[in-house]
Amino acid sequence: MPCQIRNSGRFNASAFRHHPTARSAPARSLLAVALALASASAWSQQAVQTAPAQQSPVETNAADDGVVVLEKMVVTAQKREQQVQEVPIAITAFSGEFLDKLGIDGFERLGGYVPGLQTQVQSPNNPGFVIRGITSDSGDATVEPRVSVFQDGVSISRSRGAVVEMFDLERVEVLRGPQGTLFGRGAQTGAVHLIQNKARDATEGAFRAGFGNLGSTYFSGHVNAPLVDGTLFGRLAVFHEQRDGSVDNLAGGDLNGRDTQAVRASFHLNVGEASGIDLILNHQKDTPPGTAFRSNVIPTRAGTRDVFPDTPADLNRGEELGLDRTVNGATLLGDFWLSDSWTLSTITGWREFDSHEEFDADGSQLYLLEFAEIAKGRQTSQEVRFNYDGGGAFRGFFGGSWFDESGSQRVPFSTDERSLYALLSPTLSAATGGLLPVVSPLNPDATPNTSLSLINVHPVLQQLLGLPPFLPLKARHSEEYANFSDVSAYELFADGTWSLTDRFDLTLGVRYTHEEVESGYEALSHGTPSVLGLFLPTPANPSFPNALFAPTPGRVTGDGDFDSVVGRAVASHRFSDDINAYASVSRGRRPDVVQVDADGAQTIDEEIVWSYEIGLKGAANEGRFVYDLAAYYYDYSNFQTQVQNPTPPPFFIAANGGKAHASGVEVSLMNQFSDSLSGFFNYSWIDAGFNAFDDDGNHQALAGNRFRLTPENTVAVGLDWSVPFGNGRQFFLRPSYTWRSQVYFEDDNQPGIEQDAYGLLNLNTGIAFGNGWDVQVYAHNLTDEEYLVDAGNTGQLFGIPTYVPGTPRLYGIRFGYRFK
Repeated sequence: MPCQIRNSGRFNASAFRHHPTARSAPARSLLAVALALASASAWSQQAVQTAPAQQSPVETNAADDGVVVLEKMVVTAQKREQQVQEVPIAITAFSGEFLDKLGIDGFERLGGYVPGLQTQVQSPNNPGFVIRGITSDSGDATVEPRVSVFQDGVSISRSRGAVVEMFDLERVEVLRGPQGTLFGRGAQTGAVHLIQNKARDATEGAFRAGFGNLGSTYFSGHVNAPLVDGTLFGRLAVFHEQRDGSVDNLAGGDLNGRDTQAVRASFHLNVGEASGIDLILNHQKDTPPGTAFRSNVIPTRAGTRDVFPDTPADLNRGEELGLDRTVNGATLLGDFWLSDSWTLSTITGWREFDSHEEFDADGSQLYLLEFAEIAKGRQTSQEVRFNYDGGGAFRGFFGGSWFDESGSQRVPFSTDERSLYALLSPTLSAATGGLLPVVSPLNPDATPNTSLSLINVHPVLQQLLGLPPFLPLKARHSEEYANFSDVSAYELFADGTWSLTDRFDLTLGVRYTHEEVESGYEALSHGTPSVLGLFLPTPANPSFPNALFAPTPGRVTGDGDFDSVVGRAVASHRFSDDINAYASVSRGRRPDVVQVDADGAQTIDEEIVWSYEIGLKGAANEGRFVYDLAAYYYDYSNFQTQVQNPTPPPFFIAANGGKAHASGVEVSLMNQFSDSLSGFFNYSWIDAGFNAFDDDGNHQALAGNRFRLTPENTVAVGLDWSVPFGNGRQFFLRPSYTWRSQVYFEDDNQPGIEQDAYGLLNLNTGIAFGNGWDVQVYAHNLTDEEYLVDAGNTGQLFGIPTYVPGTPRLYGIRFGYRFK
């Protein structure tokens, strides 16, 4: 198994790490938490923040003239249309209109507004999705994600293809908790579901265009029209955003910018009076500059170790750094009326992504840890679902699906052996009892020390290893490793809800999965052998040694067939038309891993989580105040993780990490204060970490540590205030603030590899003119807060951690127009 990349600039888990460990589950009673939450319902609110797209977020209560209430959103989380307050799942749903109002135009901002969700986006190629403490960010082709991302029912979960632009959306649904029954494999701890606007029988369109600081340009628009009267409709949507990097690079170019173009064409065909087919075609191209992995150990040529954007970085290869990624997809949705009680739904998906990212993993001017990642993925899928609703006490669905995927991750590495030797010379000298000299990687003027061209081999080493007295170090050495995976999965599922009384429902769901998996691994050596490969602790082939990745004789493969069952049981009770409560038990799963290295293959058992959750949803004050409260506890076994390999390479291997847990509380509130002022408040508390003992009763080394990328507390609050001033014109002001507590970037909770608590203030303000035109002035991170997106990364493996700064203040102006 290779030294894997978790995301660009980051190996797939901490290296040289002992068996992860954890703490015991806290002795908290979910019932007690539920009672506490219920008592808070007088001031609580709801997870749905706004109305569906194309609808007003408020409506007038006809029974009480002049009372403005919040309109309820319809979602399809349970594969049927329901008002969100009726769904017995912790779900947050945002309409496309709400996203536009607050300027939430990407995954990196979405996470700040959903309780229990964290999103980390180093680049479009390297996202991290965290739901209730569990992170999904591996680029390894052989490892399945824990958090799934879906686009109109089609999985787009592979991290290198998961980040798609959130434009022309009907809504976003974020489901927290195991969703394997509803969404299938990979949705172990939750799912993010993007529902795109479909073509419809209307002639209308809209666009928004603007510009801002850092050379930002923006355009998003769509047009919809009937193509064949009453039968065929078409819709075309486009997106463009370009922004210069926020970090200058002394080696050339800039870093941490954006450059994305996307286009979507969709068609709807009416089939008879009650059936229809939707075809959706997506294309996205990303070519942003490189990611600013910054070292606080090796100074720039200007002599600074500051990691924040107010000082230039000094990353090797300059404008060669960056991403070139293409994502294509086609989705065919069918809904067919069979009878008054039965309908048939089909989802056909095809998807591919190709990405090539170049990054400087040492974060310095040294030609030291120069990496690239080339990832490819192809998938096809088919789902057939029969839905039943006869208007009686039972409704539900059953069906089957097929999923086929092939993917690869290739990681080229190059280095100047003179710099690499200098970096590692203290370790090598200690390992050889001082027989190898210690060399500084920098000259006194902070420029790279490339004067060392030969290693003077001590006579003792000459005799022991049969070496000549001098060994030439290579100015350019390259090697690479790659992993491969082919997966076919076949699933059968059923889910039904029984209304046992007028107020009490029981839902049971089950999904069976059969998987056929083949994994592969290879490591290659390029050119002449690495001199350092003779000294580094790797069993490198002496004929063609590598510095990091031991070469393999071609591709090594392994395979396995696996069967699993996941399910859920949910009881829900309607105390009144406005108050609903639920309790659920569900079993989630992360699939088995076929791990392959130069010595062969082994299987890492499936990871299992049992989830226990209670929730309360309701409305008060005649519908002007809504709330959504949830409390949960997760119990993990066979927790899949990466551990230190006692006989490297690789530096780490996949392993059964034992037991872990997560517990938490989530609160979502919204209030319509008047016909011109509404507001929302979200809060999440989570305690997620490793248990004291593994499955075999052995004490775990990381007992008590928190999961990476998991703040204990998060808050989001916002207002939407509008003031009419004649002729249909309105002034609007929409401030929002997101805050999260301290977070570690690695499971070992190393001091310094962390981010302290911080908050971001955002603002959208402007005028809607009442004739279809509006103008918005926006600011993200208005106070120019300095914060880190990530820390540690690949450089930490070599004692030189790198840091990725977050986005500084962005501001600009955008003009919009809508016509019908």
